[in-house]
Amino acid sequence: MTRPSKPRLVPCPTCGRPAPFAPDNAWRPFCSERCRSADLGAWASERFRVPVAETPDDDAPPAAH
Repeated sequence: MTRPSKPRLVPCPTCGRPAPFAPDNAWRPFCSERCRSADLGAWASERFRVPVAETPDDDAPPAAH
């Protein structure tokens, strides 16, 4: 007889509490619906941003030498 394995615990990305990373955790990798909603709200309000390198403006006149 095999023992059911314990789900792996991962830190919740929002609050850091341990959260089971298993199919029965409806909010994985978050610990709760509240943390999942807080993360979604942060993305929606653009608090999380991916940095981009500035590129020269294509419409700018060429630099004088």
